[in-house]
Amino acid sequence: MALDLENLKSERNALKTKLRELEQEQRKLESELKKFRQAELQTKRQIEALSTLIDDGGAEQKSSSKATAETE
Repeated sequence: MALDLENLKSERNALKTKLRELEQEQRKLESELKKFRQAELQTKRQIEALSTLIDDGGAEQKSSSKATAETE
C-alpha cells in the first residue's frame, strides 16, 4: 500500500509541475496578446486620425473651391 501512496504522490507532484509550466506559458501568451492589442489600438487611432485629416482636408478643398468659384 505504501508503494501506491508513493506513486500517487509522485504523480501529483508531476501534475503540479506541469500546471506551473502551463501557467507560465499562459502568462507569456497573455503578455504577447496584450502587445498585439496595444498595437491594434494604436493602428485604429492612427486610422481615425488620418480619416479626420482627410475629412477636414476635403471640407477645406470644398470651401476653397466655392470661394474661388464665387470670385470668378
